[in-house]
Amino acid sequence: MGTTKRIANRLAGVLCWVSAWAGTAAYAVNDLPGGPAVNQLNLAPPVTRIAEEQHFLHWMMLIVCTVIFIGVFGVMFYSIWHHRKSRGAKAANFHESVTVELIWTVIPFVIVILMALPATKVLVAQKDTTNADLTIKTTGYQWKWGYDYLQGEGEGLSFISTLDSSHRQMSNSGDVSQAPDDYLLKVDYPLVVPVGKKVRIITTANDVIHSFMVPAFGIKQDAIPGFVRDTWFRADKVGDYYGQCAELCGKEHAYMPIHVKVLSAPEYTQWVQVQTQKAAALLDDPAKVWVLPALLARGEKVYAGNCAACHQANGKGAGPIKPLDGSAIVKDADHTRQLQVVLHGAVNGAMPSWKQLSDTDLAAVVSYTKNAWSNQTGQLVQPAEVLAQRTK
Repeated sequence: MGTTKRIANRLAGVLCWVSAWAGTAAYAVNDLPGGPAVNQLNLAPPVTRIAEEQHFLHWMMLIVCTVIFIGVFGVMFYSIWHHRKSRGAKAANFHESVTVELIWTVIPFVIVILMALPATKVLVAQKDTTNADLTIKTTGYQWKWGYDYLQGEGEGLSFISTLDSSHRQMSNSGDVSQAPDDYLLKVDYPLVVPVGKKVRIITTANDVIHSFMVPAFGIKQDAIPGFVRDTWFRADKVGDYYGQCAELCGKEHAYMPIHVKVLSAPEYTQWVQVQTQKAAALLDDPAKVWVLPALLARGEKVYAGNCAACHQANGKGAGPIKPLDGSAIVKDADHTRQLQVVLHGAVNGAMPSWKQLSDTDLAAVVSYTKNAWSNQTGQLVQPAEVLAQRTK
């Protein structure tokens, strides 16, 4: 009886796997230019000189190791077969051979040196971040990326890049039958850089260890809280290129994509001009007094882009994520506690800090939560209140 039950359980498991595979195979999946390809086995197609060198090293060392493997095991198996006892072979009785010792010491040493020289050259080049045309600080957050243009054309621009909300909703629903080729790689604000320019990436993190990786560029650099590290790339081809956080950074790790858009020099200049104008328009005076309708409209957009992924669009939360709809902290007429949670986070980072948002954005999103769904408190939080809480 027990054996029959085990067989039935195994058959059920196999059927579930086959059903899942068949369901996945039914969806149309295409290559994503600049991103993953269907049945991809090799490294991503390179668009930087460093990535090309990495490809060469990969194949060169693979071929060398394969030749050595075939040679060593070929000689070994030939010797075993040719000198087997059934053919009358007798074991030789001899001591060490200086010639053999020298051969199997010198030849591997030469091979290692010949492999190490080009590898060292590429490694040194990867770390040479001097004379960059553009310097961008990349900050990892749970679970998004912050980009600050520090030097070069576009200096002063700053924004947060988050997974597109429609892709997150699609993932939450479990229905990916209509998933696009860039599923879970599309972001609201991609990192934009010019083609043919050396871009230095300075990495750090705000909470836990993240890792900035774009395979087509041949870069992967950890972003560690309290530390500043750097890497660089020079894209030789315009287009869209994708990567992901490559360090397990928490439950939303799978929803932390990287999208780099490489533009021609004139297009990049035009993009910088447009973004500079937008940044100037959004530069709010924290002393400005807002009316509730205008603040709620802005707060709804901030909530959708930053909060809905965890707390859901209906404010009900999910699993360990606490609901905002009906929350005593949210409905409290004393705004202090909610502002402190939003500014500094809570529950050991499960609720991340949002101090990177502006005072007006934070005031707007807090006001929105106080008046959305069933809350309807009529309370209004002004940017000046947020500014006052930042220093506490």
